Amino acid sequence: MIEFESSGGLFVALGLATLAAALLPRVLGRAPISMPMVFLLAGFVGFLALPGLPDPDPLQHGTITLHLTEICVIVSLMGAGLALNRPLGWRSWSTTWRLLAIAMPLSMLAVGLLGWAALGLGAASALLLAAALAPTDPVLASEVQVSEPVTEAEAEDDEVRFALTSEAGLNDGLAFPFTYLAIAVSAAGIHPGGWAAEWLLVDVAWRLGVGVLIGIAVGWLLGRIFFSKVGDRLGLTEKAEGFVALAATSLAYGAAELAEGYGFVAVFVCACTVRTVEREHSYHAVLHKFVEQIERLLTVAVVVLLGGAVARGLFDDVGWFDVGLALVFLLVVRPLAGWLSLTPGRTGSRDRAVIAFFGVRGIGTLYYVAYALEHSTFPGEGRIWGIAGLVVVGSIIIHGIGATPVMAALDRRRARAADQKDETTIAETPV
Repeated sequence: MIEFESSGGLFVALGLATLAAALLPRVLGRAPISMPMVFLLAGFVGFLALPGLPDPDPLQHGTITLHLTEICVIVSLMGAGLALNRPLGWRSWSTTWRLLAIAMPLSMLAVGLLGWAALGLGAASALLLAAALAPTDPVLASEVQVSEPVTEAEAEDDEVRFALTSEAGLNDGLAFPFTYLAIAVSAAGIHPGGWAAEWLLVDVAWRLGVGVLIGIAVGWLLGRIFFSKVGDRLGLTEKAEGFVALAATSLAYGAAELAEGYGFVAVFVCACTVRTVEREHSYHAVLHKFVEQIERLLTVAVVVLLGGAVARGLFDDVGWFDVGLALVFLLVVRPLAGWLSLTPGRTGSRDRAVIAFFGVRGIGTLYYVAYALEHSTFPGEGRIWGIAGLVVVGSIIIHGIGATPVMAALDRRRARAADQKDETTIAETPV
């Protein structure tokens, strides 16, 4: 076994991880292996082989876990919002609304009941598990999401990627009220007399409303600066200053948090608003590319540490019923809830199946568990971390294997349909 006694070894590992983050997306190509899968394995093997590395136990390092996952999520939310180029509307975003209003509550209800009835968790712990597993992930799901700013026509053609990206962008914030609900139940008990009114007025109505309004305001203001004479004089778009995307992320998130709103919601709404101010400008690609690179580095750090936590005993408190719950959630609950939410709808059966199945769980789940455990006490905290980690690891493996071939097949089918449409149009055109 190798002892990790000097900072030199740490920097070598950091350099190798950074280099791998840059090269792996190109090396893997269309192989059924995702970048998170590779780094999860690297973290697992590395922390087994190097006992001198500090223990990445999230229970021992709750504050570090909280802030690292927090930064990773808000950066990814900015990237997801900048990539979308479809005008907001009830009809154009109908798939997203269905996933948020039907699939997400159904998934939470199923997890809560299974956690309470099958796993024997208390009400507060079952609620926390339901809230933490509610959001799909914009961080680990790059293979099935909109990866770069596209034209409005391309966005309309790819309903699968749009639905998964917009769902992940919004439900990362929508899980927060239910996390607060779990915290309230853990502190005051399940009887709602002492906390129900405050939860509805503050944690649901106020915090969500403030997050949306601040996101719109900051996004509109920054969009006017970027795509106006002021921006031209400052040379922002010409000099391709992509790092201002981090400024937008911090401003939206910080302002919302100061006003007691949901920063996750504000960041995603801010990014969508910036895109709305000027849809086709090439500067969007610059902003998105910079955010994507930062997100990739943060993802490497979180996933390697997750693999290390697994190697050091994250699953010690997990039993076979917990493994069963994780598999049922990934393979039955989310696919079934997603399918029901989209039936009937604008998606065909194949697209509907892909959207329903690829409800990737990831960094958001880890964040919400860390947040709740930092703000209250829950029975069986080690088991909660184990179940949450098990679902995330399972999602990385299952969805990581399936994403590339499934999306490639959909892209081929979409290309054939477009070619047939073009041939039909040419044949029907009068000579």
